[in-house]
Amino acid sequence: VTRRPLVLQLVNSSTEYGEFLHCKGKKFTDFEEVRLEIEAETDRVTGSNKGISPVPINLRVYSPHVLNLTLVDLPGMTKVPVGDQPPDIEFQIRDMLMQFVTKENCLILAVSPANSDLANSDALKIAKEVDPQGQRTIGVITKLDLMDEGTDARDVLENKLLPLRRGYIGVVNRSQKDIDGKKDIQAALAAERKFFLSHPAYRHMADRMGTPYLQKVLNQQLTNHIRDTLPGLRNKLQSQLLSIEKEVEEYKNFRPDDPARKTKALLQMVQQFAVDFEKRIEGSGDQIDTYELSGGARINRIFHERFPFELVKMEFDEKELRREISYAIKNIHGIRTGLFTPDMAFETIVKKQVKKIKEPCLKCVDMVISELINTVRQCTKKLSQYPHLREEMERIVTTHIREREGRTKDQVMLLIDIELAYMNTNHEDFIGFANAQQRSSQMSKKKAAGNQVIRKGWLTINNIGIMKGGSKEYWFVLTAENLSWYKDDEEKEKKYMLPVDNLKLRDVEKGFMSSKHIFALFNTEQRNVYKDYRQLELACETQEEVDSWKASFLRAGVYPERVGASETEENGSDNFMHSMDPQLERQVETIRNLVDSYMAIVNKTIRDLMPKTIMHLMINNTKDFIHSELLANLYSCGDQNTLMEESAEQAQRRDEMLRMYHALKEALNIIGDINTTYHLDAGLLRPAPRRRGELPLFHPPDLGPEARLLGHLLLVGPRWVVPPLCPPGQVPLLIPLGPHLRFLLGLTVLLLVFPGKS
Repeated sequence: VTRRPLVLQLVNSSTEYGEFLHCKGKKFTDFEEVRLEIEAETDRVTGSNKGISPVPINLRVYSPHVLNLTLVDLPGMTKVPVGDQPPDIEFQIRDMLMQFVTKENCLILAVSPANSDLANSDALKIAKEVDPQGQRTIGVITKLDLMDEGTDARDVLENKLLPLRRGYIGVVNRSQKDIDGKKDIQAALAAERKFFLSHPAYRHMADRMGTPYLQKVLNQQLTNHIRDTLPGLRNKLQSQLLSIEKEVEEYKNFRPDDPARKTKALLQMVQQFAVDFEKRIEGSGDQIDTYELSGGARINRIFHERFPFELVKMEFDEKELRREISYAIKNIHGIRTGLFTPDMAFETIVKKQVKKIKEPCLKCVDMVISELINTVRQCTKKLSQYPHLREEMERIVTTHIREREGRTKDQVMLLIDIELAYMNTNHEDFIGFANAQQRSSQMSKKKAAGNQVIRKGWLTINNIGIMKGGSKEYWFVLTAENLSWYKDDEEKEKKYMLPVDNLKLRDVEKGFMSSKHIFALFNTEQRNVYKDYRQLELACETQEEVDSWKASFLRAGVYPERVGASETEENGSDNFMHSMDPQLERQVETIRNLVDSYMAIVNKTIRDLMPKTIMHLMINNTKDFIHSELLANLYSCGDQNTLMEESAEQAQRRDEMLRMYHALKEALNIIGDINTTYHLDAGLLRPAPRRRGELPLFHPPDLGPEARLLGHLLLVGPRWVVPPLCPPGQVPLLIPLGPHLRFLLGLTVLLLVFPGKS
């Protein structure tokens, strides 16, 4: 009695023996020992008192007389627990069976004995549950030879009593006495044939009864599946072959011991690295990343978004600047009361502001260096098959970049020192003293900008409470005068419009459960920004988007919050400003406008020269170094053979790729030969005429009882659920059998033996 699932794998082989998974390395040549080992292994897990277990026994049988099949023999349905069986034995076994029969690619043989009421058949009951349309259910009636005299199963076999879409097939199996007496399989098949031909109730349908006809029906199902699936399989194999063909071409002529191979490979790797590096920086290339910025695009973003943002981030505080100007004017006049606005105050304040530019300039150089090193690492990924070469190449190029860092920073500092050396008040963009008294730089910016659109995009309003709908995503439009958001990008339903006057930016820390990056807008006059909210929190998916939006807000005159001066200082400056006399206030306003005008010129110059300086001294220099000096540095660093040592992973990958290539080619050749070898269009899989000595595909020869029993288990199993169809997207593998033709059927047989009905 089956009390544990038995996974039986039949493998066509030149020798005949069996192997258990739990007895690795031990070969069983006597099949009586195999039977005893199955019983012993069952008892080791379940005990000797009728216990069951879902843990399978794995047995692999190698024989030249079997088809390549996988059979799963499952415990039969049990109603009443006996021995050590649990109280819910029926449900446990049922769950085990349902795991198999519920699969759509499973063909169900609903086997019932002829000498019992068909309405009580467990097999039909399960089949009706999982296959109500009867698309994959075939009825099988056994024990026709054991029915009482005067009774027969003619109505059932003619599909009149309980109709099934695929009908019923009658079989006569060996009795227990025949099995114990080791009755020959061929003799059993002959006796079955004689029974149907001689029985008055069945002789008119004898050609549709018996194990051979059941075999033919299953064969037809398999044939139909092969015919339907082969075109899709052929297309899939061809696409896989095309995808690896180019890479395989490089491996076909691979000679690991060729002395010239390593030199040639080293030259190719260096040339490829130089080409990849230049393409990533310049923006051209065959493989373009569509998911994120990389290489030159990231450096361009640093030049034109991150660096301008860093410049404006150190934007001077208005109240503090006016206080410094007033102190400078008073200190220049000294004990005297000044009648005119002093030039020295303007120069002093400008120099102080220019010195502040050094920090964002150095930070810009550091960001570009980081991106360059990251680009080098991205380009060396193709060298993974040579780990020593990759490591050495990264070290040499990175060292050169670090050497250029000092030279580039010195040049950047020289640019700042040049700006400090001379104040060019005759610059064409400088407003001059005459206009400074009548103009306000911030107002002029807004008039010049007008209400042009600066940026559009999706943002999430993050600080709306759950009671009011929670965080929502809107389409935002930023102009020089206001920030508006809409329901969607069609811009038909406007939700709100927020003027940008008196707004500033501040960073907001991410929440514990949030993955988004957040920044906030707030009013410098302590007013509510949006409805009842003091600040409007806006969220983006990445930090890059946040930085880009901040740079856009800068163009609209919305600057970052300045962290520094305390509340008391600001209040003090307020009191000081209110206490200034009108003449000093006019002088402060004049200097203020002059400083703003001149710093705009300096910022414009620095923003223009910084990318040029970095490109010349660092990026272009690194490209030249890779093209002209990298190879010489590699030759001078050590043994070439050590550099070009191939990694174990690459050798394994090459072998696997070649094996896959040859397997795909062979599979396509076999599929191409199927129509000439097998008549698929006839609806039945029929082998071509055999040569002398070849094994028949579906009619095994007269072998020993054990081998015949295994080889014919598909034909004579008493209770089965058979899934002859492969899983979706897969097809039985077809390969030659015997000297010219082997045929591997992807066929799994599940045996459900119902106790008491053998």
